[in-house]
Amino acid sequence: MAIPGHVDLNDLVVFAAVVETGGFSKAALRLGVAPAKVSLEVARLEARLGTALLTRTTRRVVPTVAGQALHEECAPLLRQLRSAVDEVHAAAATLTGSLRVTAPTDFGAHFVAPALARFAALHPALAIELQTGDRIADLVGEGIDIAIRMGWLRDSTLRAVKLADFGQYAVAAPSYLARAGTPRTPQELAALDWIALTRLPAPLKWTFAGPGGASETVQMRARIRTDSAGALRALVLDGAGVSILDEYSVRRDLASGALVRLLPGWTLPSGGTFAVFPPGRHVSRRVRAFAEHFQAWLAAGAP
Repeated sequence: MAIPGHVDLNDLVVFAAVVETGGFSKAALRLGVAPAKVSLEVARLEARLGTALLTRTTRRVVPTVAGQALHEECAPLLRQLRSAVDEVHAAAATLTGSLRVTAPTDFGAHFVAPALARFAALHPALAIELQTGDRIADLVGEGIDIAIRMGWLRDSTLRAVKLADFGQYAVAAPSYLARAGTPRTPQELAALDWIALTRLPAPLKWTFAGPGGASETVQMRARIRTDSAGALRALVLDGAGVSILDEYSVRRDLASGALVRLLPGWTLPSGGTFAVFPPGRHVSRRVRAFAEHFQAWLAAGAP
């Protein structure tokens, strides 16, 4: 498809992807094409415009002054074009293309994956990729369409939608409580063997809200530390000590009796489950559809 000046619209799409991801390989990953094709189309665009649009540094590809100006003008138009195409197809039941999702390892395996399986069955023409890991993924650089994140979002620049709230529970295995005793107040937790999740900003300091508006802040001493939520749950299940886990992780363990919720009359601050979208990119209909599907899945108890 050509536009005035004999510039190919596809070349502009590729150029915008390079600017937004900071590299030819990352742009190729986002677009699902070979890096050589990305280089070829950018070179063709530069030749047709008669000016250099990109400069390679040791770590990134950055736009020239002319390239930055072109991107600032074209990016909003390309997003509007994608939106217009999505709206034209809005009445169609079929979702096509690809959907790349990232989620925390354990939550992704136990909750996001089953929801994606149901979503895939509803939309058989859609190609889906799920990446799991406890690190924070680079949504733009890795070509991620939607990230499912848990906790509290600190980056105010992120485009995010809260899908659900979740509770946090102090828990222990019956075998550990048989040895150490069951705490009756938050302060008694400090004397127990604490297992800390080091990825949290303050894994050893917790504030409990109690009856009648009471509030108690407890400073723990960690006997064991781990950076993995899955490892934390396994340690607690094996009777290594006490910790705090989200309600998603322990729902089945509490129902089966494998874990015991401590201090049920006291509550901890709730966290949020969020759908996070790459900055500056149009949210496609398939991405919105999955976010809505997953929100409904959580609301139904994630069967």
